[in-house]
Amino acid sequence: MNTPTPSPSASIAPAAFGPPEKTHLRLGFVSLSDAAPLVAAKLLEFGHAHGLTLELIRQPSWAALRDKLCSGELDAAHALYGMIYGVQLGLGGPRTDMAVLMVLNRNGQAITLSNRLADALAAHGTLPKALATLGRRPVFAQTFPTGTHAMWLYYWLAAQGVHPLREIDSVAIPPPQMVDALAGDKLDGLCVGEPWNTVAEAQGVGRTIAYTSEVWPDHPEKVLACRRDFVSDHPNTARALVQTMLEACRWLDGAGHREEIARWLARPEFIGIDAALIAARLGNEIAAGAPRGLPLRFFDEGAVNYPRASDGAWFLTQFERWGMIDARPDYAQIAAQINQTQLYREAAAHISVSVPDTDARQTLIDGKVWDEATSASGYARGFTIRA
Repeated sequence: MNTPTPSPSASIAPAAFGPPEKTHLRLGFVSLSDAAPLVAAKLLEFGHAHGLTLELIRQPSWAALRDKLCSGELDAAHALYGMIYGVQLGLGGPRTDMAVLMVLNRNGQAITLSNRLADALAAHGTLPKALATLGRRPVFAQTFPTGTHAMWLYYWLAAQGVHPLREIDSVAIPPPQMVDALAGDKLDGLCVGEPWNTVAEAQGVGRTIAYTSEVWPDHPEKVLACRRDFVSDHPNTARALVQTMLEACRWLDGAGHREEIARWLARPEFIGIDAALIAARLGNEIAAGAPRGLPLRFFDEGAVNYPRASDGAWFLTQFERWGMIDARPDYAQIAAQINQTQLYREAAAHISVSVPDTDARQTLIDGKVWDEATSASGYARGFTIRA
């Protein structure tokens, strides 16, 4: 397969911040469709216009990616939003000051049930009744304890009247291993990014029951993350990297580019499965047969990518809700330190990417509203189902 030639948009003039302090960057990723911005940035060499050379290094799991990001073996990474906040707080490992440089995508994840449980849900109408037919404690998988998939799964289960801590067993499994675990009757359900839900359906071992965009429409998902000292030591590099990834995200919105990136992601060094399975839920629209889902979004004129601090603070409320942390009054301050909003604004301005309104209001699946004016501690304590 031929390596693609650079897009004309990659020839944009370098931003006037001074040269990057570090020019060769090692970027980590996990085999998921939403690693597309990193793959496009590398194969189209968008970094060259900003003085960067990118090296992509696939990681077998989120835990491996976390460890290498914290140790400095990786300069930055495609990362779970919630995982970065968990590392910041020292949940499940050493505490490290982290930085979220930008959001890489919104939507694009799903909840898939085993055929047996999906049939029971269709027959009985509610998830609690369906789970009761198993005759044992259900087992659901997510990809990392503080990651986005765990939070979407727990939120969805609670919205169905199922307590995720008391009524199910939750296990963490790397995304590429999810389908085999489901096929081996080790799981009753899972929450994971694409293309693995599509693969489960294609292999006939499970059925997608809900999209995470039903939990939080247009939710933030993967972020471009690094250690905070990387930003302080290499500010020009960090801005150049944001510009590079914004170029890649913008390219992904171009006509025919989703089909093209699906073919690139299918390569063995990225995801290594049939391109048609990757393309199935990578388009700008969700197929008519799946009307509840919202499409995977990468750019939308910059509306996707701003690292809004209130989005990050939401994950802290869920950590509190599920007993991972004690209530504390500084969620907004923690988020403001992690999310590099000023750096993002500077980088975006130099490549003519607009910054969306920072005051966003989200209504989630249970009708609860989250925005910058919401009391974080009151929000966390306001759930009927919690730790």
